[in-house]
Amino acid sequence: MEDVIGILVAPIILFMIFVAPIWLILHYRSKKQVSQGLSQEEFASLTELANKAEVMAERIQTLEAILDAEAPQWRNRA
Repeated sequence: MEDVIGILVAPIILFMIFVAPIWLILHYRSKKQVSQGLSQEEFASLTELANKAEVMAERIQTLEAILDAEAPQWRNRA
């Protein structure tokens, strides 16, 4: 019985001394980075993508209007 306890105690102690502290440090460091929000570069990139999406939506509306005028049944062909 004591052999079984000895076999289990050594890995648990090693885990608590080496693995657990590193794990906790990395975990809370990643939580801190997530809670800080977007960086300036990420925000600028997101804004640029949003502007491109708006331009693309306008172009799609224009193309659909042209297709509606020239080929009214184009939506039914799919």
